[in-house]
Amino acid sequence: MVLTSAELGHRVAQARQRAGLTQIELSQAIGVHRSVLAKMENGNRRLTALELAEVADAVGERIEWFVQEVPPAIVSHRNVTDPGEPSPRIDTEVERRARDVEFVARNDSGFRDRVRRPPEHPMPENGEEADELAERARVLLGADPEGPLCDLGRTVVRAGLLPFVIDLGTDAADAASVLLETGAVAVVNGDRRVGRRRLSLAHELGHLLVADEYTVDWRIDGSSSRDSREQLMDRFARSLLLPDASLREAWRTWAGHEDDSLRAATVRTASRFRVDMSTLARRLAELGLVSGAQAAQVRMTRTTRADIVQYDLVNADELAESQLPREYEAAVLRLFTSERISEERAVDLLMGTWSTADLPELPRLNESAIWQFVS
Repeated sequence: MVLTSAELGHRVAQARQRAGLTQIELSQAIGVHRSVLAKMENGNRRLTALELAEVADAVGERIEWFVQEVPPAIVSHRNVTDPGEPSPRIDTEVERRARDVEFVARNDSGFRDRVRRPPEHPMPENGEEADELAERARVLLGADPEGPLCDLGRTVVRAGLLPFVIDLGTDAADAASVLLETGAVAVVNGDRRVGRRRLSLAHELGHLLVADEYTVDWRIDGSSSRDSREQLMDRFARSLLLPDASLREAWRTWAGHEDDSLRAATVRTASRFRVDMSTLARRLAELGLVSGAQAAQVRMTRTTRADIVQYDLVNADELAESQLPREYEAAVLRLFTSERISEERAVDLLMGTWSTADLPELPRLNESAIWQFVS
C-alpha cells in the first residue's frame, strides 16, 4: 500500500494525539521546527524514512502502524463515546495485538486452521436467552455443562478468542475485543483481580458469539445504568461461570448446614467457581438463592488466609500477564524455525514475554537468505 503525503501526515497527527504530545513536544523530540511538523501533518511536506522512524520512536509505535491499514472494525468503532479525543489506551493495545495476530494468521496456515471464528448467534433479548447462550457456549468450548470453568484463558481459544492480559491501571477499561478474519482478540486489564479478569474474558466471549465487531467494556457488571445489551452480556458471563444447576447444588450444600454460615458458603462457592464476590452476589440474587440483604453481605465478603486453610480452597491464579495464548506462541515459533521471520521479529511478536535466549537455535543464514523473510 502506498500512502499519499496527506494520509501519512494524518497518521502522524493521530499517533501524536494518542501519545498525548503537542506539536512542539513532538517536533523537539525529532529535531525539527514545529512549523515543519505542521506541514508534515497536513501533507504539505513528506517525511523521510529517518524522520518517520524518529516519529515512531517518540510516540511509541512501530513504523508499520503508519503504513499498514488498521483492522476495519477498530477504525469504525474506536472511541465512539468521545470522538476526536485521544483514544483510550486499551484501543491502542487491542490494535497492536490485532495487527500481530493478523500477521501471524496470514503467514501460518496451521494457526488459521486452529483459530477460527464460531458461527454467529443471535443477540439475547432477555435473561433466559442469555443463560441459553451460555449453555451453547459451554458446548462450543467442550466444557462440562455444569462444572466450574477452569483455565478459561486456554478454553476460550477453542471458540477462536485469543486473550491477552495487560496491566492498564485502575482507571482503564476492564476489557475490549475485536473480531478478525481469523478468530478474535480480547485484551483484559491485568490490574483487576483474577475473578474480575475471568468475568471480563467471559463477557468478551459473549461479544464474539453475537459477532460484535469491536467493543470496549469500561466497567463490567458494575452499574445498573448500563444499556440492556451490555447487561445481557453481563448475564451471559455470570451464567457461563456460574451455571444454574451446579451453583444451586453447591449453595444449598454449603449454606444449608446449621454449623455453616453465609460467609463460609460464600467463600467456598466463590473459590469453587473462581469468581469475585460481586459476580457471585449478582448470580445468587438473580437465581433467587439469596435475599437482597444477603446479596449485600456476599458482596462485602473477603476471603482470608485462614479461610484458604480451613476450607481447603482453590488458590490458583489465571490470566497472568506473562502468558500468551499457546496457539499463538506455537505459530510464532513455527514462523521463526521455518526462517520466515527474524529473531527480532519473533521476540517482538511474543510481546516481551520471551527473550532471544528463549528461542531455539537455528543454523546461520547466508546473505541471500535475507529475502526469505516476510517481516
